[in-house]
Amino acid sequence: MSFTVIIPARLASTRLPGKPLADIHGLPMIVHVARRATLSQASQVVVATDAEEVRAACEVHGVRTVMTRADHASGSDRLAEACEQLGLDGEDLVVNVQGDEPLIAPELINACAAMLRARPDCVMSTVAHALEHAADFANPNVVKVVLDAAGRALYFSRAPIPWWRDGSVDGRPMPHAITPLRHVGLYAYHAGFLRRFPTLETSPLEQIEALEQLRVLWHGERIAVHVSAALPGPGVDTPQDLDRVRALLAP
Repeated sequence: MSFTVIIPARLASTRLPGKPLADIHGLPMIVHVARRATLSQASQVVVATDAEEVRAACEVHGVRTVMTRADHASGSDRLAEACEQLGLDGEDLVVNVQGDEPLIAPELINACAAMLRARPDCVMSTVAHALEHAADFANPNVVKVVLDAAGRALYFSRAPIPWWRDGSVDGRPMPHAITPLRHVGLYAYHAGFLRRFPTLETSPLEQIEALEQLRVLWHGERIAVHVSAALPGPGVDTPQDLDRVRALLAP
């Protein structure tokens, strides 16, 4: 299986300024992410950035980069431009690994790519895992997804879904037949769809939930979901997250 990993990286993080360059035991975080991605079956790993500082840091450590425009509205728009620069064919597989996931499992990257390869009825694939804690189910920063019988996404939401009507008052646990799923922000696309995505009209649901993947569902396209038995490593959104990851990666 051949695919390209593209890692979008911007410096404009409000909660953790300069996040891609955050030092983790002597290496910028973006380099940690790229090195984890190279342990997957990817044929190439490329960082797509609009920041010269990120490009320079990657170059020092042998990580390939492409420079993209600074005015992209979303990470998908940045990936689409990177696909053009890399000359990818429309059927080529692209996996979008977030630049704040220095503990991303290479096996999860492979699984996401394999899922899309096996599902010609879908234009994208992504990943989810079972939610274990009630606090996460209620947390709007934890994105949930519900699936159809074929393992495709029906909806993504920051709200607790699915909501069990008969358990909403007395707090009884969800029936065992339904397990709430947490969405993991790892995506695979065909390069042709990735180029088409920025031309799709923005969805009202996407704007309300602030979830870009809802644009895909809004336009009637399908997203396959790989449900992972293993929990992914923690990402980095805040200084506290960074401290946690530094501890986990301590030599």
